[in-house]
Amino acid sequence: MNFKPLSDHLFIEPIEESKTTKSGIVLPDTAEREKPIKGKVIAVGEGKLNEKGERNLMSVKVGDVVLFKKYGPDEIEIEGKKYLVGEENDILAIIQ
Repeated sequence: MNFKPLSDHLFIEPIEESKTTKSGIVLPDTAEREKPIKGKVIAVGEGKLNEKGERNLMSVKVGDVVLFKKYGPDEIEIEGKKYLVGEENDILAIIQ
């Protein structure tokens, strides 16, 4: 399925984080609630229009792995698969 987000919106495919640390410690669900989430950008809008009518370019692109605010994007389900739809300012960092 193809997505075409509008304005500064983007679609993110969430990447499930391991609940066990490298040293073998199992983290409870409460430890992860306030942490940012990681995901892969699968679709990006063209960018938001500024006051002059010019389009601001997006700083993320399709394929980028990003950290985003846990409660920023909205969760949707399409054809049984979960995605997140958010705005560019929900993104905290691009993972290199």
